[in-house]
This record gives sequence, C-alpha cells and structure tokens, in this order.
Amino acid sequence: MKATLKSLRQTKANPAVSIFVKTHRAHPANDQDPIALKNQLKVVEERLTNEYDKRTATTILENIHAKTDELNHNYNLDTLAIFASTDDVQIIRMPIDTQERVVISNRFATRDLVRDMASAVHYYTVVLTRDHARLIEASNDRVVKEFDKDDNAQNNMENIPFPVENNGLYTTGDAGSDRSANNESGYLKEFFNQVDKSVQELWGEHKMPLVVVGDAKNIAYYKEVCDRPDNIIATVSNATHLDDGSAQHIVDSVQEAVEEYRASLHQAALGEIDKARGANMLQTDLQEVYRSAFQGAGETLYVRRGYIQSAKIDEKAQTLSVTNDPAAEGVTDDAIGEVIEHVIHNGGKAVFMPQDIMSEDQPIALVTRY
Repeated sequence: MKATLKSLRQTKANPAVSIFVKTHRAHPANDQDPIALKNQLKVVEERLTNEYDKRTATTILENIHAKTDELNHNYNLDTLAIFASTDDVQIIRMPIDTQERVVISNRFATRDLVRDMASAVHYYTVVLTRDHARLIEASNDRVVKEFDKDDNAQNNMENIPFPVENNGLYTTGDAGSDRSANNESGYLKEFFNQVDKSVQELWGEHKMPLVVVGDAKNIAYYKEVCDRPDNIIATVSNATHLDDGSAQHIVDSVQEAVEEYRASLHQAALGEIDKARGANMLQTDLQEVYRSAFQGAGETLYVRRGYIQSAKIDEKAQTLSVTNDPAAEGVTDDAIGEVIEHVIHNGGKAVFMPQDIMSEDQPIALVTRY
C-alpha cells in the first residue's frame, strides 16, 4: 500500500483524476456500492467533458470503465479509491473512512490517505492451533483481508500458502502417533516452524509487525522457532473460536493488545524526542520542519493527533508561510499533510501522538537524519 501511494504521489498527469467512493464490506449493504460508484463516475464524466478535450475525456473514461465495469463488490472494504489518467488506472480498496468526492488536478489526491495510513497500526495476526494456522492482515480494528489459497499475494510462494494445515506431522486424529509430551512438542514446533516460514516470506514484502494468537503453549512454541521474534508486538492467549471465528472476531480479540502496543510507541517517542533534542537533531519550527522534510532530512515526524494548519507553500523556494484563511488563493488547507507526505516519500516515518502527550504549544516535531 505504501509503495502504491508513493508511486501515485510521484505521478504528474494532466489530468490526474482521483475518485473516492464509500463502500461496504458485507451483503446486503454492499448492494449500494455499484450505485455509489456509478454516481461518482457521472460526476467524473461531466467534469472531464466540460473541462478537457473530447479525446482526453474519452480515453480516461474508457480506462476507468475497463477496470470498474466488472468490479466484484463482494471484496470491498470501507473506501474504494480510483486514480486515473490517460495512461493508467489504479484501484485501491482501503480499510479507512473517507469523504466521497472527485478531485481533478495535475497530481493525484493522496494526502488524506497517506495521513490516515500513517496514523494506523498495520499488522499481521497469526492464528495458531495444533491443527492449522491462519493469517489475517489488519489496520487498527479493521480487517484488511484473511489470506486464502486464492489470494494473489500467495501465488508462486516457495513456502506453504495460508491457511496452513498440520496434515503431515502431529494431528489429533492420528491414533498411532507417539503421544508423549516430548514428541508432541517436537511435532508442534516443526509445524509452527513451517508456519513461520510462510509468515516470513509474506512479511518480506511488507515488513508489518505480528500479533500472535493461540493458547499459551502454542504461542511459546511459535516464539521459540520464529525467525524474527522481534517482529512480534503482542500475543493474545484468551481469544476464542480460533478455528471457526470470523476474521473480524479475531481482530476484535486483539484490540487491547494493539492499544498497549500503540501506547508503548508513544512513550518510546517521548524518549526519542528528548534524545534528538539533546543531540541538536530536533526541529519544531514548522518552516524548518517543512524544509527538512522536503529535502529528505526527516527521519521521524511526530504529529499531535488532529493537528491541521493552513499555509502557503512555495516548493521552489522551499518555504511555508502559515495563514489562518484556508480558503484564500494559493493556500493549502492541510500543510501538515504535505509535510507528512514528504517525510514518508523520502523514506521517513510519521507517528501520531495523543493530544494529552503532545501539547498545543508543540504540535509537531521532526527528528532529522543529520
């Protein structure tokens, strides 16, 4: 997702069409989604027809319809984002809420999406039982997807695709197996080692942290054989219906642990801010923060949750001038979103801090690389 948003942000097109449609995850609510999409596409058609030449408008509309006419709305999440130009169309299903709108400019409207994605805890949940293992991708308290055999991300995997069945080692129905504690633990460790190989192969594409769910014994075995135990941010041993519970049920079961992880990030952030201040590598003036972010010097940006500031931005001069009139000509209504995009685009990261930890007097801080 981050790579896709980065690519979209780098794209310049005339026009660059961004379409955001509110969607639904389940039937019957998702019966409304084709109608909502059709309504937004009517807006796009009217604007392109009125604002651009016929050839440009026709090309973009044909490109969009080629991708959306056969769209399966059974796989929708909470937002359908469409980014279209005369050359290409990208469709992204996102686990966030957004305002339905059409934006036509010379750049794609990724700023709000980058802000929302940066503020989320995005993770894999590994669900373990002695008989099989599941893998669920989640963002905060929302399921992105549960991996299954038909998932494109698991095509041509070197290791076993999810769900991983324990049908070759220790199984509860194998009456002939040696049921001693030592043999059982050995069989399970070998099974969980196979599971972890699959987790690590998928992890290599996205580098997301792990939440491990299972009973206490299975969690301990998995941590023992896991290639990257430092990636595990939380374990949950009291979840129910691990075999047959819905993906959302599992994700709901880990929210307390995810919030504890988020709180630990906030406390660690305060230490990093103090350390950077002592090393003279901390900037809190918004103009200096913007310039460093634009130049690629930003390592970690800390932002007070809810902080939005309008400003005039001159990229050529690398200046940002704060204004209190977001409707004025040439004013960017969310300059903080611009700063966040620059930091992430240049390989840094953004951390959103609670309002009771980061004060109004210092709503933004940038730890620099040098």
